[in-house]
Amino acid sequence: MVSAKQEHLAKRVLDAAFEVHSYLGLVGKRLSACLLAELKERGIFVECEKPLPVIYKGIHIDCACRIDMLVERGQILIENKAIQEIKDIHIAQMLSYMRLSDVSRGFLFNFNVRSFKNGIRRVVLNNRTSSM
Repeated sequence: MVSAKQEHLAKRVLDAAFEVHSYLGLVGKRLSACLLAELKERGIFVECEKPLPVIYKGIHIDCACRIDMLVERGQILIENKAIQEIKDIHIAQMLSYMRLSDVSRGFLFNFNVRSFKNGIRRVVLNNRTSSM
């Protein structure tokens, strides 16, 4: 179950992402830096390019995975894309990152769309099952 506080944070993140997209339009890879600036301006704590350790059966695997953005110390995970379309592989990557980082809420943003609402995938991880 999502708390009112979590929903409020999710709305603030979405508002920031909409602001970046409406201001810049289709910008490619630079969008992460702009979204970071917008989130910080709104007083939201964000960690970028956070290394994601992979522990497999007690063994630390160095696979150089990095989370694009981790919001408010693990409340929301954000992956930013500028791609033709979001595919199942992108969702699978997001779910893997969420499982490995123990984050239950996330957004997959594709900024390469005319209407940003078409570039948002909200992902929720509940007890090893997912919904979008």
